[in-house]
Amino acid sequence: MQPVRELVRLLLPVACPCGELDVRWCARCAALLAGPPVRAERGAPRLDRLDGVQPVPVWALTPYTGPVRDVVVHWKDRGRADLDRLLAPALRRAADRVGPVLAAALGGAPVAVVPVPSTGAARRARSREPVTVLARAVTRGLHDAGVRARLVPALARRGAGRDQVGLGARARGRNLAGSVRMTRRGAKALGESSVCILVDDVLTTGATLAAVERALEHAGHDVLGATVLAATPPPAQEASQARLPRSDACGKTGQNLKV
Repeated sequence: MQPVRELVRLLLPVACPCGELDVRWCARCAALLAGPPVRAERGAPRLDRLDGVQPVPVWALTPYTGPVRDVVVHWKDRGRADLDRLLAPALRRAADRVGPVLAAALGGAPVAVVPVPSTGAARRARSREPVTVLARAVTRGLHDAGVRARLVPALARRGAGRDQVGLGARARGRNLAGSVRMTRRGAKALGESSVCILVDDVLTTGATLAAVERALEHAGHDVLGATVLAATPPPAQEASQARLPRSDACGKTGQNLKV
């Protein structure tokens, strides 16, 4: 079998997104996703609603730099759906660790796990919704921690808004203004009032999460927090390769959601 395996690798080479050959993902890249989730909302200026309400708490596994960026780009836009088996378990573990904090804030109430929707163009290009894979993993992780969680893909993108890649903070805000809507099926699944946890792949400026939060609040639902794979660090921090800062900020419910 060894010659056959070598021939297959020659014709269909396997490599980690960071470039290491003969592995789907290397131990170094996997290790970057193995740590505890940390609070990341302070590095996202567009999460600040400027109305006196604290930004929604966001937990991230790792900074969106170097090999992590390569992994996410290959997973989303270069056909590496096999990376689901790396990223989904990592986020499930993170949700399990955040779960007790959320359970304390919820007081036994159920929570809806809502994935951030892709644009129609991105969905067609990818032939799938990769963030829903992450949201399913978060739902399972919260279940592991004893939280009554359910996955509710409640939202869709309105119109032909362009992809967010390459846009600055203000441009992202303009691009997303009024672009998120509740679907009929989502409205029925959420009911009149639900507490929600958002899930996305990357936190950049926070404009996307802010737009999703507004859409859910407009429909009468409360957003307790969000979970992402990675967060873009502030420029000075990115230059120093420091870890994401923890935050003592409280969520809108008044509960301290620090991990």
